[in-house]
Amino acid sequence: VDESDPDLDEPQIEHLLQTAEALRRDYPSEDWFHLTGLIHDLGKVLLHPKFAGAPQWAVVGDTFPLGCAFDSSIVYSEYFRENPDYHNPKFNTKYGIYEEGCGLEKLVLSWGHDEYMYQVLKLNKTRLPPQALFIIRYHSFYSLHQNGAYAYFMNDFDRQMFPWLLRFNKYDLYSKSKVRVNVEEVKSYYMSLIDKYLPHKLRW
Repeated sequence: VDESDPDLDEPQIEHLLQTAEALRRDYPSEDWFHLTGLIHDLGKVLLHPKFAGAPQWAVVGDTFPLGCAFDSSIVYSEYFRENPDYHNPKFNTKYGIYEEGCGLEKLVLSWGHDEYMYQVLKLNKTRLPPQALFIIRYHSFYSLHQNGAYAYFMNDFDRQMFPWLLRFNKYDLYSKSKVRVNVEEVKSYYMSLIDKYLPHKLRW
């Protein structure tokens, strides 16, 4: 369970299934979108004591750029005053070490389950479309997609991908329910998507 999520006290798999099924209902022809919903938080496996045993603070919560000023919309941004980067003139300006329009790909983001799962998918040469990778990498970048912070770093590719992230975000946040998905009823469908878009074995 993700302790940073105030709306979820069910096992993580329930949230993934609910997100995937809600997307499947509303976007029936976009099967890659369904699988994205199912796997978007799998990077939280880093929390598992038999995997990495990482602490919650290193895996969940908001992601944000490093190397430029911390935006006040980041959750608990007041604590950045304790971070040396906050006082470093190389890193505490609007653009910092970056340039306007450089593209989100050029930003160094804080580490978390988003970045980890994105790197796993890249390493394994997923057949998911770029929209899926964009969603998985940036779905916890709330200061951008809820408050518009750091939008000045986006390039044309990011602007093409961004509407898909906004669509996904509504399902990620608002599909949570106490009503559980019947795993046996949907298992064969999602296994077919896994076979379609992912290799049979993943390197983690």
